[in-house]
Formats: sequence, structure tokens, C-alpha cells
Amino acid sequence: MSKILVTGGLGYIGSHVVVELQSNGFDVLIIDDLSNSSEQTLDEISKITSIKPSFFKIDLKNKLLVKEFFKNQSQIDGVIHFAASKSVGVSLIDPIQYYENNIISLINLLLEIEKLESPKLIFSSSCAIYGQVENLPITENSPSKNIRSPYANTKKISEEIIMDLSKSNNSFNSIVLRYFNAIGSHKSAKIGENSVNKPQNLVPLITRTAIGVYDELTIYGNDYSTPDGTPIRDYIHVVDLARAHVKAINHLIEQKNTKNFDVFNLGTGKGTSVLEIIKLFEKISGLKLNYTFSSRRPGDVESAYADSTKANKILGWVPEFSLLDGLLSAWEWEQNIHR
Repeated sequence: MSKILVTGGLGYIGSHVVVELQSNGFDVLIIDDLSNSSEQTLDEISKITSIKPSFFKIDLKNKLLVKEFFKNQSQIDGVIHFAASKSVGVSLIDPIQYYENNIISLINLLLEIEKLESPKLIFSSSCAIYGQVENLPITENSPSKNIRSPYANTKKISEEIIMDLSKSNNSFNSIVLRYFNAIGSHKSAKIGENSVNKPQNLVPLITRTAIGVYDELTIYGNDYSTPDGTPIRDYIHVVDLARAHVKAINHLIEQKNTKNFDVFNLGTGKGTSVLEIIKLFEKISGLKLNYTFSSRRPGDVESAYADSTKANKILGWVPEFSLLDGLLSAWEWEQNIHR
């Protein structure tokens, strides 16, 4: 049984990855500082999989604690790194906190991963590193330019750090996964997007408005050069994303990689506007959302959707769930936690 460390494993995407790993026979360790997650998620994971993963409350910025953790662990076969701050808007307000948290934590982790007998890393990156591209869909070779936020820049810098380490150490194997917009929840409705802080992503804002947590939903910008004036994104089910991580770590464990650093987009290849998402949610829920338009939000791009052909061919990963599946499961999750 391979042992996998998942940092940020109690967060939204991380918890779904833990479930998929355990369902595929992996032994999972979780590190999380609980800054935007809850320890209760451990119990929900164990209800789904009948296995409670080992949990360690550690701030990865603390170099000594990270060092001590690895010293006390037996063989770790791979690391999947999610632990990072992820709000575009907050990063514009407090950029130094984002650089400190996202970069220093990665460096402290890499210093210990490199010492492992066979170091393997799956890194959680973002389509935000592309900025606003000229040609769609976005491929892994689309140029990164005009990056719009410190958050996106931390992801770009992190990728470069991992790439440089891979160049200097041939035994260090890594895969960078660039996500587009994750939505939805596990079919059990026991885990989902339930951040401690106010969410910045569209779908949880929609569901929380629908359930009455917020009085209204703000749409940032209706003057973009899109069919309805609102931004277009590629929305992918979180379980599809989670399964891509299992594919990626197996790819490294089974030594199927032909190079020790590689990058993959994870998306559906279909762009959907903010208004289209809202209208679809209203249709499936039977509710009318109270929303207003505001000026464009700093850091946002107009349109972004993926070409995931590379992940399809090399990792054997293909999204299985539809946009409708994602919205339905997100709404079921929201209703479940407010029962």
C-alpha cells in the first residue's frame, strides 16, 4: 500500500482527493493548518470511505515543524500539495501574505521531499497563471503573460521553483496540474466547498445566496466582450479533478513518466458565462436568485477554458461529470449542511 501525504487535505479539493486516494487503496496522511478548513471534515471522510486518515495540524511555514514531521514518518511514496491561500481578490489587498504563505510553505516542503528515497510531487496549480490569453482554448503551451494577481503569480513562481528543482535533481519527479474552475461535491453530500472564510468562487456564492446566507449575489462585470457581457469560465466537477490526482500519482509511482517534470491542464474544454450558470441553477433549483451587477473585479480575466488533450492522452484522464451534475451536487451539499 503506497503512502501519500496530502497537504491542505481538509480543504475543498484536497478532501475529495483524499476520498479518491483511499477508495483506490492508498494510505493517506493529511497536513492542514485549519486556517480555511475544519477538522470535522476528517469524520466526514471516514464516513464515506470507512477509513479515518492520519491528521497532523501543521503550518507549513514553520520549517522546524515540517522537518520534524518528515523525520518521524516512515516511507512516504508521494506528496500532493494543496496547502495555499487561493483568493485572487484578497491577494490584491494583501500580496505579501500570499507570497509568504504560498512560497515559503512550498520551499519548506520541497526541502524535505527531496530527501525521500524516491521523491514524487503533484502540485496544485491554476489556470490563473495564463492571464488573459489571445487564443482559446488554453493549452499547456499558451504563453503566461499579463498575470492579473499576486495569487496567480505565486502559482507561477511555485511552478518555476519545482521545475528548477527537477532540473537539478533527476530523481525528483513532479507533475503540475493546472485547474480550471472546480464546482460540485461528493455524491454523498458529506464533503463540499465549505470554506471558513467567505467564498470567492461563483457556485458557492450562488448556493449560499439561494439558501439565504447572503441577501444577494454580486456579478462583477457585465460589459465584457462575451455574448452576454459576463466572464466565461471552464467549470469542472471536483470529483473529476480528484480522480485526475489519482491518475497523476499513479503515473509517477508506476514510472510511466518520460520526463521528471510535466504540466497538465484539467478542464472540460467548454466555456460557460456567469449568467448562463445562474440561469441553469435557477432552472434546476426552481428558485429565483437575487443578483446585481457591479464593476469588473480586479484580477479577473474575460474568458478562459481548457484544452485538456494532453491529460486525456498521457494520464488517461477524461472528465465524466457534466455542468448540470456539478451544480446539482453543489446544491445538494448546501442544503445538507443547512438542515
